[in-house]
Amino acid sequence: MKKNLLSLLLLAFPILSFAQSTTDSIDATFKDYTGWFVDAIFYEIPFSDTFQIPWVLIVLIGGALYFTFYFKFINITGFLTAIQVVRGKYEDIEKHGVDKLYGENAPKVVLHKDKGEEAYGDHTPGGDLIETIRDESVDGEVSHFQALTAALSATVGLGNIAGVAVALSIGGPGATFWMIIAGLLGMASKFAECTLGVKYRDVGEDGTVYGGPMYYLTKGLKEKGAGGLGKFLAVLFAIFVIGGSFGGGNMFQANQAAAQFTKLFELTGPNAGMYFGIVMAVLVAVVIIGGIKRIASVTEKVVPFMAGVYVLAALIILFANFSLIDDAFALIYEGAFSGLGIAGGLIGVMIQGIRRGAFSNEAGVGSAAIAHSAVRTKYPASEGIVALLEPFVDTVVICTMTALVIIITNFDGQFMEYGVEIKEGVELTAVAFDSVIPHFSIVLTIAVILFAFSTMISWSYYGMQGWKFLFGKGKITDLVYKILFLMFVVVGASISLGAVIDFSDAMIFAMVVPNIIGVIMLSPIIKKELTKYMSAISKKEEAIEDGAIDVNDHM
Repeated sequence: MKKNLLSLLLLAFPILSFAQSTTDSIDATFKDYTGWFVDAIFYEIPFSDTFQIPWVLIVLIGGALYFTFYFKFINITGFLTAIQVVRGKYEDIEKHGVDKLYGENAPKVVLHKDKGEEAYGDHTPGGDLIETIRDESVDGEVSHFQALTAALSATVGLGNIAGVAVALSIGGPGATFWMIIAGLLGMASKFAECTLGVKYRDVGEDGTVYGGPMYYLTKGLKEKGAGGLGKFLAVLFAIFVIGGSFGGGNMFQANQAAAQFTKLFELTGPNAGMYFGIVMAVLVAVVIIGGIKRIASVTEKVVPFMAGVYVLAALIILFANFSLIDDAFALIYEGAFSGLGIAGGLIGVMIQGIRRGAFSNEAGVGSAAIAHSAVRTKYPASEGIVALLEPFVDTVVICTMTALVIIITNFDGQFMEYGVEIKEGVELTAVAFDSVIPHFSIVLTIAVILFAFSTMISWSYYGMQGWKFLFGKGKITDLVYKILFLMFVVVGASISLGAVIDFSDAMIFAMVVPNIIGVIMLSPIIKKELTKYMSAISKKEEAIEDGAIDVNDHM
């Protein structure tokens, strides 16, 4: 299969060479046919003569506010629980169910880990385990941590590096405050949609998981007596997620990675981008052929490593300028509520920050629910709680780190004037880092490439789930999608995108409409699942307190 995919990529070489020579005409033609859709999705509602707000942003933040209040600030109250779940503290009840382990008729339980495996049951005086439970019936393909990193890999990337710089150039330091607010609110949206992703997933005979908004819109709304609406919204979402996977989740990533690579090594040949795209496509092919298990095994290594390197570099800069940190936060706070010198004033600053935060973590878009639905658990809310960490890491931590570095290194306006929009966000962020860590732009280029790579492999999974929902599940269906996806990697790296990217961004944020409608309608179901999971946790804690559970020294 790998040989066939490589052959198809090589056959595309002459087509791509022609595409390079006609980039402008392709872009202009594409804009003529898709401009109306882009304008509709990003239409700005005029609230006064001085500021407008994109309606899709209102839907995103409105939904996040609703979920925050409806689930009683789960973004705050569930934070520590989320960390404990990722660490595996409740893995036993998620595998076997709380009633089997800690119900009224359950035997005294011994937890014992031997060579990485867990066993549960009575123990004999000699210490050997008898009647141990080996329940492999729990559905799912990946762990909580793998699902989290797979979803994070689709959101942590160019938006955190380039998008933050652009937002600051328009909205000033105060945009950072509203960016953080958007991240905190988005945690509730991620909790809601990812709980539903697990609740209504399909599981094939071979254990393969199919999940995401397509399934909870179809099955969940059917339970509510709105099956026709659910089917319509699901098909709409599937179309949008496929378009988003080819564009923003693929071509844009390949394009920006190729641009950074060719610029770093000063490659100016007409086919430099195409050669880079072919290499990238081969690497992507090796990963995505293995499905979500291989994607998760790669992202659980790449995402923590690159995010760690990036955050570490930011911390080095912050510690090197420790005396300026309080001044930076003062600028952020002052700018957040004054908006002085910024177009649109306070509202302009607020819009830029919230837009960057919401667009960066994609909370409410529904894409992450596809990755999180593949987790191994009996309790859907367990993964919803894990998912709320995603906007926190993506926006509250990484985006804020980028913003602080730029603000601190730009105190005297060395390389950016607030209120004047910039176009090349990665270059500005590189200048900020280079000012303290010489030649860090090389590391940043590697980070851009790896972030782009991880985003592509995760979005390939998102798009393929939408593709399967529309065209059926089978090897041929999978192969057709993967070939198309890999060809778009090369196309994205080879040509100037322009209107293509505008359209693909619109496709991604069009996903918000069917998703938010469905999640709000299914909120009572989510609340029941949350209650069920929290009750299971409480029952385990009570069992520990009552001495009904013996934790073996090998734990």
